[in-house]
Amino acid sequence: MTTQNLLEDWQKLGSRQIPTNGIELRVVEHGAGTPVVFCHGFPELGFSWRHQVFALAEAGYRTLTPDMRGYGGSSRPARVEDYDLLTICADLVGLLDAEGLEDAIFVGHDWGASVVWQLARAYPDRVRAVAGLSVPATGRSVAPPVPILRSRLGDEFYMCWFQEPGVADAVLNANVRRTLLQDQVLSSRDFLDAAEPERPLPEYLTADEFDYYVQAFTDTGFTGGLNYYRNLDRTWELTAHLADAKVTQPSLFIAGSTDPVIQFTPLAKMSAVLSDLRGSIVLDGAGHWIQQQRPAEVNAALLEFLRAVA
Repeated sequence: MTTQNLLEDWQKLGSRQIPTNGIELRVVEHGAGTPVVFCHGFPELGFSWRHQVFALAEAGYRTLTPDMRGYGGSSRPARVEDYDLLTICADLVGLLDAEGLEDAIFVGHDWGASVVWQLARAYPDRVRAVAGLSVPATGRSVAPPVPILRSRLGDEFYMCWFQEPGVADAVLNANVRRTLLQDQVLSSRDFLDAAEPERPLPEYLTADEFDYYVQAFTDTGFTGGLNYYRNLDRTWELTAHLADAKVTQPSLFIAGSTDPVIQFTPLAKMSAVLSDLRGSIVLDGAGHWIQQQRPAEVNAALLEFLRAVA
């Protein structure tokens, strides 16, 4: 695979600080046409959508790509409680309001996927269609999720280890480069084994692109992103009124066959949540960082979906 360095092109696009929901989001805008909002996950930035931004803008879409709350050039509130999913969704609704948009198509990866699935349920009139990458849409769990995760997967499971403020933060911040080179992490041991040799750079990133991530997280640390995990139970409590809500908008799901997330979140259960699922695509051999690892295939799937729903 030939790795394409889009860092310089991305930086030439520039960005704007957009006030929304009491904070500011740094947003990169490119293209004109039907609006598409990209939402990244952990530990990433809006930059992780660079391949899709250029492809969709060229195809006639207006792309809006924020660094999500807690990341990069966007605001990073100090309180853990400021990172529940309904608050994150309100950020995106405020972004639409600031741009004078009635609705948009939302595309999310990792935590961004969880956000856009929730957004489609909480604000159905603002979401024209929705696509999630790597993290399937799920129904409401029968109890708060963190105790369930602890009982099934143990305290060392990464989502459980992330819960205590300051603990994982210190480990991840101590060696930003090493943290960002961890791939498909499932256990705290993946971060704590400092004797493990540094992993090679992923084939889908150039050295300059990787350095862009390293500098951003060196500047901000990882606490903002970790706070999304620390609100798993709080989000569960705050969304009781959406327990029976379904995603009625046209939807698309894309994942990699080797992504561990789809091993413990069965795809078959999405049909109970997504009432207009237009496709569930699993790319053979792809991992979790799918929009960067397999951009051509992801772009093709997104464009086919967009042409049908825009």
